[in-house]
Amino acid sequence: MNFLRKIVRPKTKEDEDFYYDLKDLLNFKPVVLNHYKKAFTHRSLKMTDKTGKPINYERLEFLGDAILGSVIASYLYKESPKGDEGYLTQMRSKVVSRENLNKLGKDLDLIRFVRSNVSRDQVGDNIHGNIFEALVGAIYLDRGYNYCHQFIYDQVITPYVDIERLEGKISSYKGLIIEWCQKTKKKYNFESYEDTGNQTKKHFSVRITIDGQKIAKGRSTSKKKAEEMAAKRVYFTFQNQITNS
Repeated sequence: MNFLRKIVRPKTKEDEDFYYDLKDLLNFKPVVLNHYKKAFTHRSLKMTDKTGKPINYERLEFLGDAILGSVIASYLYKESPKGDEGYLTQMRSKVVSRENLNKLGKDLDLIRFVRSNVSRDQVGDNIHGNIFEALVGAIYLDRGYNYCHQFIYDQVITPYVDIERLEGKISSYKGLIIEWCQKTKKKYNFESYEDTGNQTKKHFSVRITIDGQKIAKGRSTSKKKAEEMAAKRVYFTFQNQITNS
């Protein structure tokens, strides 16, 4: 990549506003605005380029996810010299969890840049984390790895990464319950089924049994959320046993 190229000045008032908003957000001058426009384009617009390839943030999200993971992994490797592979993997998962990424996107108010044909209520919470990752991907294409590294350090590591706090945070209640059951030789079962009822939006319920006894139930708009909800209830039911096992 040639980073000595001249900055492409915005040609329209809309592009000029976007340019200066980005500059304030990134703390550096963006070069190719189209990378960033793509990072904030929702698939609902059904935009394509001259060759028919879709123009939206999803491929940039994939790229940004990989770069974000590598920067966090490097930081944890240096800051936790005694941590083994399992520890480092778990800590990285906590930092880049969907919950954290959504919070990052919300704190930066990235949704203000998004171009979409659907309302904000319809796109769901995960769009905040998705476009944060897409933004990282756009930075990489525009200015390279070093700029990504600095942006992630300023926006993620410095304000959010507290290793001691993260060590005590549970990233997956389902994983914790399964690990505890396997460790203590308990038989467990996660039973899921559609439970929409009178609501138009699809819902799922998950029932957890341990050693044949129904312990908890969770209900939400996705199977994964329902599992976490039910598993969290199991955790608080057996918290002392789990903590001391």
